[in-house]
Amino acid sequence: MAATRTFSIIKPDATRRNLTGAVTKMLEEAGLRVVASKRIQMSREQAEGFYAVHSERPFFGDLVDFMIGGPVVVQVLEGEDAVKRNRDVMGATNPSDAAEGTIRKAYAESIEANSVHGSDSDENAKIEIDFFFKPEEIVG
Repeated sequence: MAATRTFSIIKPDATRRNLTGAVTKMLEEAGLRVVASKRIQMSREQAEGFYAVHSERPFFGDLVDFMIGGPVVVQVLEGEDAVKRNRDVMGATNPSDAAEGTIRKAYAESIEANSVHGSDSDENAKIEIDFFFKPEEIVG
């Protein structure tokens, strides 16, 4: 199988605790390669646009507020079956349900402050990558 790409965000709860390197190490140890990475302060407009799919959900406002509450690290990851591999190493959304050895089990503070985001499909990975990165910023 050929290498594919996925998108990842190291969320404000993790960057606040200086866990960027620890999270990235877990991603790399899972067989994913970082081919683009940048630390940004997401604007309200960016957060609302990125999470627009959830705009009608009751948690939307809190999610946007959380994501603009501190810096995040957006990344493009590459590897065999990258979306699945990333989701496996992230663990369940609710850290109390996450398996030992996953990012969320190790670092999440709560279901809301769960340290990482990852694309849920190859199609969404492309959309999410294009939202934050220009093609020339991705160096494989």
